Amino acid sequence: MSWDFALLLFIALVITGLVWLLDRFLLRGRRRARAQAAEHACRNNAAGLDPDALRTECEQAYERANRAPWWVEYCVSFFPVILFVFVLRSFVVEPFRIPSGSMLPTLENGDLILVNKFQYGIRLPVIDRKIIDLGSPHRGDVVVFRYPVDPTVDYIKRVVGVPGDVVEYRGKTLSINGKPVPRERDGDYYEPDRAAYVGQYREQLGDVSHRVLLNANVSQDFMPITRFPDFQDCTYLSDGVRCTVPANHYFMMGDNRDNSLDSRYWGFVPDRNIVGRAFFIWMNFSSPSRIGGFE
Repeated sequence: MSWDFALLLFIALVITGLVWLLDRFLLRGRRRARAQAAEHACRNNAAGLDPDALRTECEQAYERANRAPWWVEYCVSFFPVILFVFVLRSFVVEPFRIPSGSMLPTLENGDLILVNKFQYGIRLPVIDRKIIDLGSPHRGDVVVFRYPVDPTVDYIKRVVGVPGDVVEYRGKTLSINGKPVPRERDGDYYEPDRAAYVGQYREQLGDVSHRVLLNANVSQDFMPITRFPDFQDCTYLSDGVRCTVPANHYFMMGDNRDNSLDSRYWGFVPDRNIVGRAFFIWMNFSSPSRIGGFE
């Protein structure tokens, strides 16, 4: 899990950092003094040696006495690398792997993506507490967040509703604040999970034009999988669901509308669970041509 890896990385950073500090300000000086004493003793006790042999033997004595223990060498060597990875991953970008087809056709199973960690604010690593607010998610953003039902699991969905919005999804039609979200047919898409072609549509969500998949001829039942926080702000109907998004929360949906476990089933995503905005596919080993940005 991402949170577990962040904690392990932080622990490794603390351990190697403490050893680096201990070596820089204490152990290194002790080793140098011990090495100088060993070299001095070598010169005093190596009578009868020619100058070249004496120099070689005393240099070896100095190096042996000045050599750091293996655990110090490892920590000092790895600390800069761990520090760089920790800062990059915590405050700049973080890699994720798409594990399912819930965001088809935008993102495919196996896509390796990058997530912008600072666009919505600077958060303290591990505890994920926002200390500097730089912005908020907008409708249409593709966002990675910690799953509200199990915060140790990372999810990725598209922001459909922001605080205060009334989101309706009824009869396969998405409406925001009483207005249907514009969409038009854009051909068909072969969905591997179902081994079938489904309808592909171009949807205009806020300022973002993106593609979604749905089968308008197949009914879909909506029942909450759990009685989530602010459950009273949602009404489940025979043909869909209507929710009013609470303050500091977001309503998320997958682009694969008939094959996505999202806010329609488990409720709202609190702002504190937001990890960052996904913006780039850096690799898909099954399909390298997918490398690049996405809508």
